[in-house]
Amino acid sequence: MDDDGQRKEEGGGHSHSGGAGSEYDVVARAFVDYYYQTFDTNRAALAALYGSTSMLSFEGHLVAGATEIGLKLAQLPFEQCRHSICTVDCQPTPSFPGGILVFVSGNLQLAGEEHQLRFSQMFQLVPNAQGSFFVQNDIFRLNYG
Repeated sequence: MDDDGQRKEEGGGHSHSGGAGSEYDVVARAFVDYYYQTFDTNRAALAALYGSTSMLSFEGHLVAGATEIGLKLAQLPFEQCRHSICTVDCQPTPSFPGGILVFVSGNLQLAGEEHQLRFSQMFQLVPNAQGSFFVQNDIFRLNYG
């Protein structure tokens, strides 16, 4: 990884070549914690994290805009799930000043299913006018194999 790259692993392990505890790392970790806790407990509330220009690619299906993204997430064909995060990698994005690219890998346990599913997800967080962030881009894939 380059000097701006960073990787954090669950369980307290860290491997990075950027500055641990940097502002973008703190924001990325807080976002990841909030996103997956909200996904697992109140999926409908996730729409508020997206904006009118946001895009979601979920298993290859592209959806645009906060309202449509919220509907897509709310209509996923399962009621309950639990995410466990394995790694979080983040980088600042010079092309979006103040933006943060976040890559997550983990496991997803669906209610009533014996086996966990591995997944990867990428978020492009961009500053908003309120001084916070919104999800500009979100790409989700299950990892089979």
